[in-house]
Amino acid sequence: MTGADKNAINLRHKTRTAKHKQVVDKRIAAAKVDKGLLLVITGNGKGKSSSAFGMVARTLGYGLKAAVFQFIKGKEEVGERAYFVRDPNMRWERCGEGFTWETQDRDRDISAARAGWEKAKEALADPTVHLVVLDEQTYLVNYRYLSLEEIMPAIEARPAMQHVVITGRAAHDVFVEAADTVSAIRDVKHAFRAGVKAQQGIDL
Repeated sequence: MTGADKNAINLRHKTRTAKHKQVVDKRIAAAKVDKGLLLVITGNGKGKSSSAFGMVARTLGYGLKAAVFQFIKGKEEVGERAYFVRDPNMRWERCGEGFTWETQDRDRDISAARAGWEKAKEALADPTVHLVVLDEQTYLVNYRYLSLEEIMPAIEARPAMQHVVITGRAAHDVFVEAADTVSAIRDVKHAFRAGVKAQQGIDL
């Protein structure tokens, strides 16, 4: 590559990125609203809860309070909980007794989910809690453990600056419509289907 070619490439790059910066700066300047967000992370792919827990890390990093209510799979220990509960600003409630195929008891699963939801409602009414994660809550609706009529009023009436994250597959249209941000994680490939067991620090 000659010096002239390199200069031409650099000039095109500078022109392109300068235009991009103008667009981004304009969008940032236009963003005036400050509010508590409702985020839904759904889809069949791996990483929904991990994404939510990343927001927990950000919240705690700023010295703010976070609360996680882990439904359905709440019986097992996960690395995020083991780490985050050291922080006095963290509340982590395991609101399930394991996956439904482990308990095989619908009434017991419903009872655990409802007890967990009562705790979650306390956090949703607390203005000192910056972030509430309702992990795997989509299943409470899909399995008819709780109704949307029970869930949505507490979310909608939460403090104005409180953020809420709902995770789980097949998020109901009501969650999607109410959300400010929705991400659908697609399943392309998963090690488990190749016979690889869950790995500490990656899956647990």
